[in-house]
Amino acid sequence: MNNRILITGAGSFVGRNFMQYAKYDNIAEISLFEIKPQDIDFTLYDTVIHLVAIVHQSKRIHEEEYFKVNRDLCIEVAECAKKAGVKQFIFLSTVKVYGEYNPDSGPWDEDSECLPDDSYGKSKYEAEIALRKMESSDFVVSIIRTPLVYGEGVKANMLSILKLVDRFPILPLDNVRNKRSFTSAENLVAFIDRIIDRRASGIFIAMDEKPLSTTELVNLISRYLNRKIYLIKMPELFVRLGKYLIPKIFDRLYGSFEMDNSKTLRMLDFNPPLSTEEGIQKMVVSYIESKKREA
Repeated sequence: MNNRILITGAGSFVGRNFMQYAKYDNIAEISLFEIKPQDIDFTLYDTVIHLVAIVHQSKRIHEEEYFKVNRDLCIEVAECAKKAGVKQFIFLSTVKVYGEYNPDSGPWDEDSECLPDDSYGKSKYEAEIALRKMESSDFVVSIIRTPLVYGEGVKANMLSILKLVDRFPILPLDNVRNKRSFTSAENLVAFIDRIIDRRASGIFIAMDEKPLSTTELVNLISRYLNRKIYLIKMPELFVRLGKYLIPKIFDRLYGSFEMDNSKTLRMLDFNPPLSTEEGIQKMVVSYIESKKREA
């Protein structure tokens, strides 16, 4: 493949997986902490995949920092890339641009209204708006919104769930009837490959074939860990209390976050190569191997 690709965000989780699994082989990555956008020779590249971001909402990070990194830096990179003749700019956004999830309104899709309710979602959405205004026939903009991305070497929330299942034989997660969409890193790479193949313009949602409940997710992880666990049902009163006292943790475990990307699949004529079960299995195997290396 002669498409010359630059990843902005050296060493990132998605970037590492792209370099490992992409069908393209002419890939470079660069750290924007070490070099300014205006000092990058973008004439060497046909496609830029912009991954640099502050990815989790945290009270320890000032609101201005989200907009400085997630919006302003992204725009600066895109402007430099466009000026240098880059043909396609791929921006990894987030489903957080939609805002607070309401199960009664049904799954979000590519055309759902965006009402972000935190600095992370707002900064990403404002970057999306600015990028779409920059698009031209010679500068294609592709925006990919993803729910939680997992895979080999995963960190953050999914790693916390892995460790929870690994360390505790009894968990209060039986009969949780929520629906949460996820994205295998390998499936995300395949989405990006297809978007590059077609030089596809627009907004896309990259995700696995089906959502999982927390109970289904925990059972899959325990199966591939070969670890017997016992699930008990959390009383509804405790769930409500937990959502009030520690909303972020309880929402991830008991709340729903469902997407519908049927439009993306039609536009790209695409089906994710990995099933949800295969993606979870590969992640767990990688987790087991990392534990062995650390032992």
